[in-house]
Amino acid sequence: MAARLPSWAWVTGLTAGATVAVVALAVQANHGPHPTAAVADRKPSASASAHASATPHSSAPPALPDASGQGRRIVYSLGEQRVWLVDATGKATRTFTVWPGTVSPQPGRYSVTLRIQSLRGSDGVEIEHVMYFTKASGVNVAFSNALDGSSPPPAAGKKLGGIRMQKADGAALWSFGDQGTTVAVVS
Repeated sequence: MAARLPSWAWVTGLTAGATVAVVALAVQANHGPHPTAAVADRKPSASASAHASATPHSSAPPALPDASGQGRRIVYSLGEQRVWLVDATGKATRTFTVWPGTVSPQPGRYSVTLRIQSLRGSDGVEIEHVMYFTKASGVNVAFSNALDGSSPPPAAGKKLGGIRMQKADGAALWSFGDQGTTVAVVS
């Protein structure tokens, strides 16, 4: 008469086999093609709900402004409400729209003077990737993104120098701009 295996042994064996199969399928899937998201045209808005209705576009992003300087730098266009990250060769490696506060810097060349990982903004919103680069009308001007990814409207009647962006763009800017990185502000 053959010895009978206890039920726990069967369950353990089946679980181990299933785990091996799932890992094998995951490794195989990782080597296959990966889907990519469509690029969305994100227009600056005063509400987070506007981001949900972004529409796809087929045109290339706006070109780097001609009068933005030379070398590795962050370029901020007041008129286009857009930032470009420019490498040492002068090529824009990333560009994205931003939502300016109520106070804007004058066109010119500045440098990142202070970086703070996260804090509560002067409008009461929890922000991260805060990069200060100048003062305007007695207000510190800095790039940042809201921790929750929203773009709340500037508080009525307050002088705010925060230039907000999407969370992924804030992370990219944070990785790109160290203290001392040039910030070129253009009209």
